[in-house]
Amino acid sequence: MLDVPPVMLECPPPGLPLLHSGKVRDIFAVDGERLLLVATDRLSAFDVVFGQGIPGKGVVLTQMSALWFAATAGIVPGHLLSLRPVDAGLGADLAAVLEGRAMVVRRASRVDVECVVRGYLAGGGWREYVRQGSVCGIPLPSGLRMNARLPEPIFTPAWKNDVGHDENVSFAAIQSRLGAELADRLRECSLRLYAFAAARCADAGILLADTKFEFGFVDGALTVIDELCTPDSSRFWPVERHRPGEPVDSLDKQPVRDFVEASGWDLAPPAPVLPAAVVAACAARYQDALRRLRGVLLPSGAGPGIGA
Repeated sequence: MLDVPPVMLECPPPGLPLLHSGKVRDIFAVDGERLLLVATDRLSAFDVVFGQGIPGKGVVLTQMSALWFAATAGIVPGHLLSLRPVDAGLGADLAAVLEGRAMVVRRASRVDVECVVRGYLAGGGWREYVRQGSVCGIPLPSGLRMNARLPEPIFTPAWKNDVGHDENVSFAAIQSRLGAELADRLRECSLRLYAFAAARCADAGILLADTKFEFGFVDGALTVIDELCTPDSSRFWPVERHRPGEPVDSLDKQPVRDFVEASGWDLAPPAPVLPAAVVAACAARYQDALRRLRGVLLPSGAGPGIGA
């Protein structure tokens, strides 16, 4: 466990304008070229932000994203510039509070598409398959089991909505709105990133069931932005816990999902209070995911700013 208190961060750091406060991340303007992304310990589940944080969660998200940005730079450039809050002009005291959970990144012109790649039949994809034999409109062979590996990874994009749920759409709709060339690039880059990440996860004893990518343009170049292959943007399944046809105990906020589903909560705000044991179990899952992946992603000789 990380020996740090939950950082909720409801107020902007002094001197930096708050541009957006999301369910987990707060985004601040540094200057015309850079942003400061702070991953708080806020917990979001079922589209509701809980009143309790998960200690160390924001640090795990930031450190894991940094590892992936470094590892995938040869596939698609990332927007990460620095993990040092002082590089955003913050004072020493505030920088110390945000150390480990803040990224200085390039500003990007965001492409408003969630680029989801699925390698296994899980979640909403499984529910659609049971009803219609497809996932996001893509027909699949009959006879597949819940949480089974798909014949090949599939690209299932969604329109990004800053308020409410993202909207699953067909690839043809993406082509129509963005143009065939950009749509093809998004799909190709997403599938290449997934293939690389799934292989590295396998080295760490993790199945990358699915994940989502966000892209933007920086100086005219397509760039990966936001977070990258974290427990908040991916389903991480320990290999030893995976049995096709059975639920999987994921390395993420699964203890929260299990508690909520047993509590009878109607999923309307406010969220229920989580027992301390559930909070601790959730934090331990995030830490386990980082521990496993650090071993296969951390460059030899890397300094403490990456994956520390």
